[in-house]
Amino acid sequence: MKKFDVVALGEAMLEFNQTRPGQPDYLQGFGGDTSNAAIAAARAGARTAYLSRLGRDAFGQALMGLWASEGIDTAAVEYDDDAPTGIYFVTHGAAGHEFSYRRAGSAASLMTPDWLHHHESAGATGLTSAASAISNASILHVSGISLAISGSACDTVFSAMKLARHAGTLVSFDSNLRLRLWPLDRALACTTHAVSLCDIFLPSLEDITALNGMTDPDQIVDWGHALGARQVVLKLGSEGALVSDTSRRERMAVHRVKLVDATGAGDCFCGNLLARLAQGDTIFEAARYANAAAALTVQGYGAVAPLPYPEQVRALL
Repeated sequence: MKKFDVVALGEAMLEFNQTRPGQPDYLQGFGGDTSNAAIAAARAGARTAYLSRLGRDAFGQALMGLWASEGIDTAAVEYDDDAPTGIYFVTHGAAGHEFSYRRAGSAASLMTPDWLHHHESAGATGLTSAASAISNASILHVSGISLAISGSACDTVFSAMKLARHAGTLVSFDSNLRLRLWPLDRALACTTHAVSLCDIFLPSLEDITALNGMTDPDQIVDWGHALGARQVVLKLGSEGALVSDTSRRERMAVHRVKLVDATGAGDCFCGNLLARLAQGDTIFEAARYANAAAALTVQGYGAVAPLPYPEQVRALL
């Protein structure tokens, strides 16, 4: 029996989300795709841990407080005395929501493969390294953003994925493409390599179309399987999701809801899907549950606050 159901690795940030379009009013929240996914998984009942680095600043303390309140293990989170915790702003307008990041040189972007194996524990659970948390997990979750924030972070994610496979930990990879963070050719090369190292591939249609030009959902799923992912869940936005385990394929319809803020909807989907997989669901059952959870989270502002709990998801289902 492994200690954790889901451990996620990446960068968490403080979020400032505009509450009225064109107005200087911002609601302080939290973000960072893999952190959002870990919180979503924890709320869905999974035993979770987060692996990252933070600045030794007020924002870093706030994130540690958030994870503590959500019951997420932080023994493998390291503080950096010199580099800051990242922040970002979300503005809303006619074209939807837009992100502005202040994350260059952040503590998380300075992670290295060596960091996985040694650093002082920031928590009190006895785990002292990210590597031991990964080995003690059913699923490791990583994303394309973590690959993009720096060369050393990219190397760290690949090292973590290989370490997980060696330890019998399943690897989940969300493509989460942000072309403002890196050039397309590097993004394609690194994403392709990451898919080859994962068991569960969680791309979005718009990500893969931007990466390699594919627009046909079945072709994208075939591409993921051909690279080595045994399970592929293609997020189709307002069109739901396409779920495949190589022998079977199923289309999930979307739930029609009032869209308030789509920030973190994909992370909510990933976290709930992984939590249900770790709890014994098939990929199809897990995706159906995650689809409902994502429909609930877009009805509130911010990446974290509206993440649902199981009773809310079951009510919608």
